[in-house]
Amino acid sequence: MNTTVSKGPMKRLLRWLDDKRVDHEIHEHPRSLTALATARAEGVDPKTFGKVIWVRTDEGKDALVVIDAEDHLDLRKAREVLKSSKVTLVEEEEIEALAPDCDAGAMPAVGDLFGIPTYADTAIANQPELSFNAGSHAHAVRVDRAAWEQALGVIYADLVADAWRGTPHYQP
Repeated sequence: MNTTVSKGPMKRLLRWLDDKRVDHEIHEHPRSLTALATARAEGVDPKTFGKVIWVRTDEGKDALVVIDAEDHLDLRKAREVLKSSKVTLVEEEEIEALAPDCDAGAMPAVGDLFGIPTYADTAIANQPELSFNAGSHAHAVRVDRAAWEQALGVIYADLVADAWRGTPHYQP
């Protein structure tokens, strides 16, 4: 993984947003490696910044899961939602191969770009706008959440670990 130079906003994402007529703004910000740090760099409420997690079931079904920047994915809940006996996180090295046009760990919250479904925690549905990485650790996109949802066919479910829900997490 190239850790010093960003690839810039993902061109496939920009085409997808334009093709689906999803109004959006692209922002450049200081390089950040976590969703919470990126929300801070963007100056947005972490509840409106989507942390994107690539998961796989033991049956080989992949999906993107979107939760807010402060929360943590509950794999037990993901198993139930994906109707699988086991759900694991896809390793960063494999994501680099599956999404070579974006920085590892900076996947946009658009499963269509990778041919997989997008699931989002129910708390995301309450936000009027949503930001997420634009395929780079130095670029984010802000969209109208309802337009993103409709264009993508987002599947909402309770996906967050209850101990984390609504608890702010601060980095020193």
